[in-house]
Amino acid sequence: QVQLVESGGGLVQAGGSLRLSCAASGSIFKINAMGWYRQASGKQRELVATVTSLTSRSVTNYADSVKGRFTISRDDAKRMVYLQINSLIPEDTGVYYCNADVSTTMWSRREYWGQGTQVTVSS
Repeated sequence: QVQLVESGGGLVQAGGSLRLSCAASGSIFKINAMGWYRQASGKQRELVATVTSLTSRSVTNYADSVKGRFTISRDDAKRMVYLQINSLIPEDTGVYYCNADVSTTMWSRREYWGQGTQVTVSS
């Protein structure tokens, strides 16, 4: 099994910053894409950002609503993914979930989710 554990959420004023972290552990052969999603109260879960490690570089993808304010990064040696969130606005409030596409063997691959961390932005 694979576990994803998020940390770093909290209550912050508009304009502030947070750094979310997610640690992957368990039976991992290879971590493919990693990402962050969020879900506001009463709304569907939405993609925030993803990062995929290629041979010589990482490829990132962001939702339009967070471009220029959020930065995703990963440390493959530590099996961590991070989300630096700057210039927070109240609309960023929600539960942030870590997501990872993990190969547990050369032939087995599936998606895993963390339990989520709450981010609340006050105006």
